[in-house]
Amino acid sequence: MSNITVEKVSLPAPPVNIREIFRYGGGNDESAIFDCLAEAERALSYNVCFALADITVNDGEVDLGFAIAESRDLSKNLAGCDKAVIFAATVGIGMDRLIGKYNRLSPSRAVMLQAIGSERVESLCDTFEDYIKERMGVTLRPRYSPGYGDLPLAFQREVFALLECPKTIGVSLGESLLMTPEKSVTAIMGIKD
Repeated sequence: MSNITVEKVSLPAPPVNIREIFRYGGGNDESAIFDCLAEAERALSYNVCFALADITVNDGEVDLGFAIAESRDLSKNLAGCDKAVIFAATVGIGMDRLIGKYNRLSPSRAVMLQAIGSERVESLCDTFEDYIKERMGVTLRPRYSPGYGDLPLAFQREVFALLECPKTIGVSLGESLLMTPEKSVTAIMGIKD
């Protein structure tokens, strides 16, 4: 693992996708979304940490250089790749605090803020993918997260150990394997030259 370097990037706020917010929140009141977005913007911070790793893909197993993932689904996703990006992204603890505040004061607003938080972190992941593609001039496989398919959620521990997420971007992993801040993502993306 000593040859794997972890980097941190702070990215600008990605463009807002109103349709995705509607999809996550189940509503269609644009004025309510814009009102919540205005408040949420002050609570959001966009941070990503990542590492590039040489990988070896075998049927049902991926050696990522820092850990071995036993997953047929991940090995299919990474087939043909010899490198991968392992990353964690977050929109910060401020969003959790804002949602917590409105869980007590206005549950309907909290639902809208949950939807905004989900859209914001997914848009951050998309922006990070674009950043890597441009920086490296590569094509990426779809991101794949612990807990998807047959990749155990417990693989989060390996990702957190590699990226040192609490120190690098302020994301911690609880005993139940849930992340804090809640609006955070970890994933692996195969690199196709």
